[in-house]
Amino acid sequence: MKTEKTLLVIEDETAILMFLRSSLPRAGWELLEATTARVGLGLAAKSKPDVILLDLGLPDQDGIETLKTLRKWTSAPVIIISARGQEIDKIRGLDAGADDYLTKPFGIPELLARLRVALRHAERAPEDAPPMYENAGLKIDLVERRVWLRKKEVHLSPLQYDLLATLVRNAGRVVSQKQLMKEVWKNREVTPELVRITVHQLRHKIEPDPVRPRCLKTEPGVGYRLESSDN
Repeated sequence: MKTEKTLLVIEDETAILMFLRSSLPRAGWELLEATTARVGLGLAAKSKPDVILLDLGLPDQDGIETLKTLRKWTSAPVIIISARGQEIDKIRGLDAGADDYLTKPFGIPELLARLRVALRHAERAPEDAPPMYENAGLKIDLVERRVWLRKKEVHLSPLQYDLLATLVRNAGRVVSQKQLMKEVWKNREVTPELVRITVHQLRHKIEPDPVRPRCLKTEPGVGYRLESSDN
């Protein structure tokens, strides 16, 4: 019976593979490696990894196309790897079904934190009750639809609450602007500027210091991330 969690890395950069080989097994992860999309897809089907780390710059196929193929038959969490400055590729990856992304270069502590979040989302049963989120003095009860900051109840507009609830359900993961437009605004006419304004207004209600937010973070050029609950 498998005791370690399995991470499939589809990446052709030798330096990153060596870096992961030297660190992840000590953290309790079994590492599977593929340097091409073809081999990676085969390993994903055969080994059913717990999480997939997917480079977007593969030698034999575009990483986004590889991700779309994976999403046809697996719901395993996928974390994409993207070089700095490739914001449009990160957005495409998230919209194509990725759960999160990492910008190269990245450290093992950050990777392990993202892996833990990915596992929590994968293990959460569909019938689970909505979570109670608590972090940095912010408390959100999605069952009662109530929000508190430092034990004082905060009153949000319906739009602000829907935005916050979407981020809570994806806590620890980046949510692209396009995802927010679809889930919060239900494809009604909306612009990225309106999303930014709504986030700005929300921060002023849920952050002790909106200028230095501790919970609702901006992922430049991509979207937003609500930090994981500290529960």
